[in-house]
Amino acid sequence: MTQHIKLFTPGPGDVDDDVIASLAQPIIRHYGPQWMEIYTELQTLLKYVFQTQNDIFPVPGPASATMDMAIGSLLANGQKIIVGNNGFFSQRLEDISHAYGLDVVSFPAEAGAPLDPDGLRRLLRQHPDAQAVALVHHETSTTVMNPLQAIAEAAHEAGKLVVVDAVSSLAGVELPVDAWGIDLCVTATNKCLEALPGLGFVSVSPQAWELMDRQPAAGHGWYLNLRTWRRYAGEWSAWHPTPVTMPVHLVLAVLTSLRKIHQVGLEAHIAKYAAAGRAARLGLRSLGFEMFVADEYASPIVTGVKAQAQYDVAHMTRWLLEERRIAIGGGLGSLAGKIFRVGHLGKEASREYLLDFLFAMEEYLRSQGVLVSPGAALVGL
Repeated sequence: MTQHIKLFTPGPGDVDDDVIASLAQPIIRHYGPQWMEIYTELQTLLKYVFQTQNDIFPVPGPASATMDMAIGSLLANGQKIIVGNNGFFSQRLEDISHAYGLDVVSFPAEAGAPLDPDGLRRLLRQHPDAQAVALVHHETSTTVMNPLQAIAEAAHEAGKLVVVDAVSSLAGVELPVDAWGIDLCVTATNKCLEALPGLGFVSVSPQAWELMDRQPAAGHGWYLNLRTWRRYAGEWSAWHPTPVTMPVHLVLAVLTSLRKIHQVGLEAHIAKYAAAGRAARLGLRSLGFEMFVADEYASPIVTGVKAQAQYDVAHMTRWLLEERRIAIGGGLGSLAGKIFRVGHLGKEASREYLLDFLFAMEEYLRSQGVLVSPGAALVGL
């Protein structure tokens, strides 16, 4: 068997053995009494981590499909949406919006900088006919945490709905969906929920349903149409609450992880990420690296680090993989070769994994002729 590569990528991350073991259970149906017990528990635990009483739907597919569903279900062709854009994944929100024929107003910030709530207020005054504001909470491509609460407040002041890509932030940082008034909130199983890829979740507020119900009856599509999912959740709620076959074992895997998050408590789960991000930043700084994002807006989930002239990011990435079986992430788009990204998802946030990574970084620098004292990177552990 090939030796396991430890994943320090921005996603997916290594997950606990009991989550993997969930996949080895016998096949069960995605309907009927046994499934409804599983589905009901899933709903309860999802509402716990989303901190919401809104409707939540589990949707098979990648997170981008669920974001596609959120935007396409909410608005009709020609309607206006303001989209925060400060990275690769927020550009994807613009692309999705354009694909649905929406009138897109870009709300930009420089790569590595957060979105500005006052800038949003100015845009809302210029575009009072905008129906909604969409943004990425944690822009994984740059590792910036956008000030979601303040942006949501600015949108609410103007009476606009808020659509959030929380794919890599939910359960990794504080995000109380109801308290902050997030109308559509999307996440996925393979980030801070610490399970396997292939399943997304979206929460829907009563205000979002009101807008959707005013849209043309046909809407956009069938599978990625939230009204389709609401109809099945209502009319078939006793035994088959989804319109499609569910990936049952992916549900069992994330259920295993959600139970553990609930057991330790969401606050402690979030604190784990904060500690991991802090340890990585302190350790890398002690080795002479410069962070890409200021501490005030830095993600505790993925750490972005500037490349240094004396060693090439591609060479360092290859050395870590070949010599220490450690995988990290590079920069995307215009940031390729300019930064590298270190994820802290799942096992990556553990002390054991952090020790391996930081020691490996010390070893790489020594291999390049840099004098580094053993343990110099462990100042945050």
